[in-house]
Amino acid sequence: MTHRLNTNKQFMLGNGILAFAVIFVVVIFVYMSMRLQQKNQEERHFIESYTISLVKGFTGDSITLFVNDSLIVNKTISEEPYTVEVGRFAEQSALLIVDNNTELVSTFDLNEKGGTYQFEKESDGIKQLAKQ
Repeated sequence: MTHRLNTNKQFMLGNGILAFAVIFVVVIFVYMSMRLQQKNQEERHFIESYTISLVKGFTGDSITLFVNDSLIVNKTISEEPYTVEVGRFAEQSALLIVDNNTELVSTFDLNEKGGTYQFEKESDGIKQLAKQ
């Protein structure tokens, strides 16, 4: 009576062990990369700031200002120029000015180096004034 090797069963068992090892290595890699990414995000602080001035045409209007998805101001502008200073808190930033009466949204890109931005409202929308 000869002992027969069940090579098919051994092959399948070897493949199963190899598959679990690959899955384990992938899980370890994903965990380590997420952990390193969180550490890098926690250490990142920005020193730049944005000064936003509403200089002309906003008196009496209800205005909402957003930087990215963060609400900065939601009020009726009583006097001009209205100025607000915001610290930079993201890699890339955009300013959204919403006219609450007409619900028109004006979007402006903000420089990574910070800076002063001046806006005026005209009949055809909100315009950014040139930097001086």
